[in-house]
Amino acid sequence: MIYGVNPVLEALRAGVALKVFISGSRKEDVALIEELAGKRGAPVQRVGPSFFETFPKGHQSVAARVRWPALADAGQMFEAARAHGEPPLIVALDGVEDPRNLGAIMRSALALGAHGIIIPKRHGAGLSPEAVKASAGAAWGLPVSVQSNIKYSLDELKEKGLLICGAQVEGGIAPWQCDLSQPLALVLGAEQRGLRRVVAQRCDYLLSVPMRGINSLNVSVSAGILLFEILRQRNSKKDKKS
Repeated sequence: MIYGVNPVLEALRAGVALKVFISGSRKEDVALIEELAGKRGAPVQRVGPSFFETFPKGHQSVAARVRWPALADAGQMFEAARAHGEPPLIVALDGVEDPRNLGAIMRSALALGAHGIIIPKRHGAGLSPEAVKASAGAAWGLPVSVQSNIKYSLDELKEKGLLICGAQVEGGIAPWQCDLSQPLALVLGAEQRGLRRVVAQRCDYLLSVPMRGINSLNVSVSAGILLFEILRQRNSKKDKKS
């Protein structure tokens, strides 16, 4: 079950909503949900307020039973890159624990041109209703791979020719000092401890976002900044070729 107006709308657009439950919400939202549900063949059930008593805050009196996103592998991510005529860009998470951060990273990754995301099977946030809500639809559009051991996944990506770049709070090079237009895996660490040493050692480069006035950023904010710089460099390289 997922909840919230936008996640339910995105699930309907993606064709993964099996049934919708509505108690209240704004009339215009309800009308749009009912319209999309009708087009997708998803039944809509009106329920009482008690239906949402066990849901977290932010449910907006709207929920849906969905078909969960199919998990992907690196091969499918590489295929997605080829389909767009782009060098592969894969995001890998080393222990990000907050599902809201996971969802926000997924949304930035999809918006800024990543072809997939790798998350750990244990010791990190997994796909959950809260993560899907925070992704605001990105969970349906971004290939997701769940791996038992991130460090071995990075080894495999390096063997396939990807540059491995890890993000850390300080001590790394500025992202614009590195060629990020090439096939790349961007690795993000946990909210408190950052990258584990065994993961950092596998990185070809460690990147740090220069900051003034503060000494750290939320991991999802850092992800957005670094992904934007990757997109900027790739677009600049494409413009020069044309």
